[in-house]
Amino acid sequence: MNDQVKKNKRVEVGRVVSDKMTNTVTVLVERRVKHPLYGKVMTRTAKYHAHVESGIAKEGDLVEIEETRPISKTKTWRVTKVLESVVAV
Repeated sequence: MNDQVKKNKRVEVGRVVSDKMTNTVTVLVERRVKHPLYGKVMTRTAKYHAHVESGIAKEGDLVEIEETRPISKTKTWRVTKVLESVVAV
């Protein structure tokens, strides 16, 4: 196999629900799926721990995360972009 072959990384968009850890945020990703039998559209959620450099993402921000090599026991994602910042009132 050629060493230059690069796999496409999974990319998700979600909302930061916690930024209490050092260099880590918890991102809630929602997806809408149709029930296979009844056809009702349901919301499915998943929480991911993502690595963030220098605290660019705060709680409430909409971020884009990308799958990466394991950084710790629970972290296999990293924040690539902050799509929407929350305004503190």
